[in-house]
Amino acid sequence: MNQLKNGVFYLGLALLFTHEMDAMPNHEWRVLPLLRSLADSAGEAAFVVAHVPIFAIVIAYIASLNLRTRTRARDIASAFLVVHAVLHFAFSGHADYEFSSLLSNALIYGAALCGVGYFVARRMENDAPAT
Repeated sequence: MNQLKNGVFYLGLALLFTHEMDAMPNHEWRVLPLLRSLADSAGEAAFVVAHVPIFAIVIAYIASLNLRTRTRARDIASAFLVVHAVLHFAFSGHADYEFSSLLSNALIYGAALCGVGYFVARRMENDAPAT
């Protein structure tokens, strides 16, 4: 069960990271409250630069040698995969929202499904009898 949980987690993270690449041609910064008031070139640059520390922190915590820290970070990241999809759904009516392709939606909502799958696998792992 641990392999399933880890596999679903890493797939979800890969989908999220790939979605962030897809966010560039879809101008995601135009929808985000803190960035949409900036000129396009400044918003794009801020969007890209902000992801460097975000990704560094996420990777550091989900790979922590401390089991408690690693588990908590993976729980938070998996929950974010679901919340992220909810936010995309909420912003989908925004005039500047451009994520309409099958690929974009597969990345966003596939990551959310992986977030849910992680928690299901984690629950099954916790409920499994000890061997």
